[in-house]
Amino acid sequence: MSSEHQQEVQYFTNERMKDLPFSEAVRVGNMLYLSGQLGIDSSMELVSGGIAAETRQVMENIKATLERYGSSLDHVIKVTVMLADISEWGEVNDVYVQFFSKHLPARSALGANGLAMGAKVEIECIAVLK
Repeated sequence: MSSEHQQEVQYFTNERMKDLPFSEAVRVGNMLYLSGQLGIDSSMELVSGGIAAETRQVMENIKATLERYGSSLDHVIKVTVMLADISEWGEVNDVYVQFFSKHLPARSALGANGLAMGAKVEIECIAVLK
């Protein structure tokens, strides 16, 4: 591949994630790939209140991460949702749709046998830059 066709790749992480073994986000061209987000607050603790509270925190974390690296929820094109208990899918959807007022991205969902930190939900996404 000639150098004019190679895309620059940038790996991003923030201070609170610097010791984790993955990048918070990766930019390739005008695409931004976010690692899975959990419902953790600024102290890196899972929020209390069940699946709805965790989902809201996850979506707020995604929103902040997208904006930190030059995108927004309006530019999300693909989402993957992982649930510790797939029967909580409806509650996740009730919160999720509140964050996408202009469009609904393509989406996949799956039940998991467990998530990091004992989380109930983890969500990752792909977005284009603004």
